[in-house]
Amino acid sequence: MPKIVVNSTPLIALCSIGRLDLLEKVYRRILIPQAVYDEVTEKDDAAGRQIAQRPDWIEVVQISDRSQKQMYRARLHDGEVEVMILAQEAPVADLAIIDDNAAKKTAKFLGLRVTGTLGVLMRARRMGYINSVAAVIDELCKNGFYVDDAVRAMVLEGAGEQG
Repeated sequence: MPKIVVNSTPLIALCSIGRLDLLEKVYRRILIPQAVYDEVTEKDDAAGRQIAQRPDWIEVVQISDRSQKQMYRARLHDGEVEVMILAQEAPVADLAIIDDNAAKKTAKFLGLRVTGTLGVLMRARRMGYINSVAAVIDELCKNGFYVDDAVRAMVLEGAGEQG
């Protein structure tokens, strides 16, 4: 089974619109590091409650070597750091799902395959789990998720939808 490691923003964003199920449908099983679990569940909101229930397709994992966290401290949040460390632990992750641009760049520099929430939506559409990426992006934006107009146009073109 593929090793898919997810950061907090995709979890929070998808929970905010009631579509956390897309991660299960598209990837069947995901891993989240303990720092991401802690970050998401510290608030008593929809995402926190849903993740705290620990659906059987979400596995919370401790990173093996906590000393590695010191190498990343300068630019990234604790959850992002643990996502990258967990993704690099054997076996190396097939995919890391991260939205923060600095974290994505770091993950790519480390040789990890990376996507974000919008990439999840594109894949969900290709697999038939959603009919419109644009409609889901609109829902996300109504709930505070920011999508740049140029990025939105590129994603919709990639999904075969009109911008």
